[in-house]
Amino acid sequence: MAVNSSTRFAPPLHRTLPSRSPLAFFNQILSRPGFFTETPSPRLVSVRSQKPGPDGFGSRKSVSLEESEAWIGSSGSNSLSSSAIDFLTLCHSLKTTKRKGWINHGIKGPESIADHMYRMSLMALIAGDLPGVNRERCIKIAIVHDMAEAIVGDITPSDGVPKEEKSRREQAALNEMCEVLGGGMRAEEIKELWQEYENNSSLEANLVKDFDKVEMILQALEYEAEHGKVLDEFFLSTAGKFQTEIGKSWAAEINSRRKSRLENRHN
Repeated sequence: MAVNSSTRFAPPLHRTLPSRSPLAFFNQILSRPGFFTETPSPRLVSVRSQKPGPDGFGSRKSVSLEESEAWIGSSGSNSLSSSAIDFLTLCHSLKTTKRKGWINHGIKGPESIADHMYRMSLMALIAGDLPGVNRERCIKIAIVHDMAEAIVGDITPSDGVPKEEKSRREQAALNEMCEVLGGGMRAEEIKELWQEYENNSSLEANLVKDFDKVEMILQALEYEAEHGKVLDEFFLSTAGKFQTEIGKSWAAEINSRRKSRLENRHN
């Protein structure tokens, strides 16, 4: 599902990746075999204070190497914290952007993108153990799979955007979000998880793809009951498209409950 592209596209975010941490580089040098032939003793380094002395230069102050490292580490920590908060602030729109499929069907106060991803994560958490399936990875994929919609919005077939173009927009948006995060190991993991889901290239991706559809038809069932509507479109579009036994079983249960409700409604 998607939101109105005229209101949900965010302006491009431009943020350069942070330079390599001096402390990390220093530690890498120190860790090389043979760098020290014996245990090093604490050394003092000389630095100038910012306040100039009578000679026009800053006075010299000796500080230990450990103190110097602590100062560099603190600076790096502040940069990481800033990137993390920037990223999380960007993700705020996932909580406020409503899923367009429900809007198109006149549902008042519909779920947000984050609502949808959260219940998918719960599905991954409570699903029975499956041979060869990593539950933790399923939870991560569920959290990440619609993350790019923080920028591009929730694009649906009704928007007329070709599948390849939709994927291109979302890939670009995700890359941009990972730059905001500052790059690094976590950003690379997010990209990998998203690509795995996009390509449906693992057992975990197969399962989360099913959860995406199961969550949608469960929500449709709930909205039918709450709003007195018939939302056939969502059930028809997912019929026969489940890949896993859990997906098929849960979808069958939802459809069974819907059938019973509709029969009771007509009696």
